[in-house]
Amino acid sequence: MAETITALLAERRGHFEMESGYHSGSWFELDALFDHPEALHPFVAELARRLSPHRMDAVCGPMTGGAKLAEALATELGIDAVVAERFETPGTTGLFPVTYRIPDAQRQKTRGRRIAIVDDAISAGSAVRGTHADLIDCGALPVALGALVVFGDAAARFAANYGLALEGIARMPFDMWRPGNCPLCKAGVALDEAAARSG
Repeated sequence: MAETITALLAERRGHFEMESGYHSGSWFELDALFDHPEALHPFVAELARRLSPHRMDAVCGPMTGGAKLAEALATELGIDAVVAERFETPGTTGLFPVTYRIPDAQRQKTRGRRIAIVDDAISAGSAVRGTHADLIDCGALPVALGALVVFGDAAARFAANYGLALEGIARMPFDMWRPGNCPLCKAGVALDEAAARSG
């Protein structure tokens, strides 16, 4: 199943700055995954099966791919879906500059509840880190991370640090670097400004 879902990913090679602030030589177009819900459904159903033993009361996904996945998983599992909205402050620099926040109308319904944080893909984990931090502020109990694709090992380290289970359909190696250590920067390769920042 893992090989099948990775076949749905369109990879671009170049020099990219991800949402986390890390640089990478790969960028994956993930929005297209949700353009064909019938093809995606078996993977959503399998991720729901893997998450189910963690006894969540709700699933929470960061905008936008994570929110779409949360809705689909909530339907599979018969539980609530919660969305974390994305906030980017112009001029913010460094790693993990983007924040995520549960909307006021949904904050109270997360308090004291077991939540799985899900995203279409996790690399550096900017979106799931931000979502996790705000769920804690809401008084929620995050218990698991889930993704269709887990790139690299940053998600596993984050999950281990916070006592979360990590469930993914596919796991792929992934190179990313802090800007100061980026070999593409050192080689003078221009950043691809056309690609949306992700991860």
